[in-house]
Amino acid sequence: MSLLVATLAIGLIFAVLAVGIFLSFRVYQIPDITADGSFPLGAAIAARCLKEGWDPASATAAGMAGGAIAGSITGLVHVRFKVNALLSGILMMTALYSVNLRVLGSSNLQIAGSTVFTPLDAFAQRAFGPSVRIAGYDVPSADLGTLLTCAIVAAAVGIALTLFLRTELGAAMRATGENARMLRALGTSTDRMTVLGLAMSNALVALSGALFAQMQAFADAQMGIGVIVLGLASVILGQTLVGPVRSIGLAVTGAIMGAVLFRLLVALAIRAGLDANDLKLVTAVVVLAAIVGPGWLAGLRARRGGGSRAPA
Repeated sequence: MSLLVATLAIGLIFAVLAVGIFLSFRVYQIPDITADGSFPLGAAIAARCLKEGWDPASATAAGMAGGAIAGSITGLVHVRFKVNALLSGILMMTALYSVNLRVLGSSNLQIAGSTVFTPLDAFAQRAFGPSVRIAGYDVPSADLGTLLTCAIVAAAVGIALTLFLRTELGAAMRATGENARMLRALGTSTDRMTVLGLAMSNALVALSGALFAQMQAFADAQMGIGVIVLGLASVILGQTLVGPVRSIGLAVTGAIMGAVLFRLLVALAIRAGLDANDLKLVTAVVVLAAIVGPGWLAGLRARRGGGSRAPA
């Protein structure tokens, strides 16, 4: 049961990542590889700030700000120098590896003392004692506090992004991804909208990294390898769950659900004996299946439907 609680908590942390990837991938149609660098950047900045004596909330906000700066630079390289968006992200991700090492001071950094999870962990321990009996299993109370913190943050991020995308500025950002030419004809700068969107996307990715580092009690320069694929898997799985919807709120909810479901599937696969070294391969296969599967099934149904018609 404790494994299930930990898996749900990690899934909710990666739900914040998935919401950030949703913003760049679904709203702007840009698979932003910067995420592989901004995720450990948020973790590195938060860990360094905590080591320097910052309070956990300020350290987490600093990590989030670092991701926003990284996303802004990616956007500026793309719109000012007309570099392909994918290549801009790759360049920024490569540069951030060195930046992360500089921030950490080594390849990894341990986190000791209070984190953003400490208040609710302590509250759960005071309220329930050392452990709680759930479905016949003893679950540490601190794990429930961590899960509640992750749920609050994921819900807050999802609601905030949904409300923002319904504002006039948010509508302009969505229009930039859907029909930039029309938006330019109306006198709105699509370049500014792109930079803002990528900054927000990577701020959320860095927030996820800062939370993950505090949960794991360490930050590592290589902890972001493959997070873009993980985020894409969550977004695509979420779309499969909720279907092709036009509601922003439902689409964001789908991304959150997809992240949690993906972590549960990973936990089940590892519990069933999957070698952890094969996890990235399995992730890639899942993403490919989620992308190709719906179209393949629709084509199969269409062929069967056409073949069953009687000749005129």
